[in-house]
Amino acid sequence: MRPFSFQRAATEADAIAASATGARYLAGGTTLVDLMREEVETPDSVIDINRLPLTHIRVEDDRLLIGALARMSQVAAHEEVRRQHPLISETLVEGASPQLRNVASIGGNLLQRVRCPYFRMLEAPCNKRSPGSGCSAIEGLNVGTAILGTSQHCIATHPSDLAVSLVAFDATMVVRGPKGEREFPVEQLFRLPADTPHLEHNLEPGELIVEVRVPIGPAARRARYLKVRDRSSYEFALVATAAAVHVEDGVIAQAKVAVGGAGTMPWRMRAVEEALVGKEPTRAAFESAAAVSTEGAKASSGNGFKIKLLPATIVRALEMARDVA
Repeated sequence: MRPFSFQRAATEADAIAASATGARYLAGGTTLVDLMREEVETPDSVIDINRLPLTHIRVEDDRLLIGALARMSQVAAHEEVRRQHPLISETLVEGASPQLRNVASIGGNLLQRVRCPYFRMLEAPCNKRSPGSGCSAIEGLNVGTAILGTSQHCIATHPSDLAVSLVAFDATMVVRGPKGEREFPVEQLFRLPADTPHLEHNLEPGELIVEVRVPIGPAARRARYLKVRDRSSYEFALVATAAAVHVEDGVIAQAKVAVGGAGTMPWRMRAVEEALVGKEPTRAAFESAAAVSTEGAKASSGNGFKIKLLPATIVRALEMARDVA
């Protein structure tokens, strides 16, 4: 690990000022510290933001409000989260080991870096780590890579499980920075790789995530998360689906579907949702809607199985959501 300066922020203003001049925010550090140890990231300055009062979890105005420094374990176990938005709790439990959930923050989870092995392999070309060097995964080991939103410069998937559920439910986030405060959909945080895969999010320099806001309602209480992976715990998704179905008078009045492990960012399946509305919540209807999920998909040499796995996972997640007691 290369030498760096370290300081603790007493206020948001202190943190934002330091970050605007190049310091990296440190919360749980479950991603940043690892990358610094491996010298994938080499910031000159790190600012600890854990003393900031951003750990709240509460329901207000039909929204679940989660402070960016709340720990994954705290949010997953919170009574109001489990009652009003059990999908969030389920997603967080599926997202990491108990040890990591006790440390990792909500804001940090959304900003975690990709888990493509070549990103951490300093001797291998990687456009995310070294722009213009190439993408080793395209012709290399690519079983876990994306089939949606890829480019000739990067095919890595976004690793956050939580982000998938937040995108499915139109969650927004509040950030503060040198230019003040703004709120925008979590979905707009992320960027497609295109020809600039090293730019992974749309935060401006110095901006600090302070809160995530998740709408609640009938669909939120009838939602499930299905994560398909190589082993049953502490593993990133091959394909995952956050799904909800709200049925009125025997037909689907509202559906929400987003997937992870298949796209270069959390991927909202709006065409699937539209195909479900007005239909009876049957497996046949789910299969018909899920069939459109792979439109535009592009498989690599090792991940062609995701073309079949993605719609199958969506169907099963929808069944699970429909059958919530």
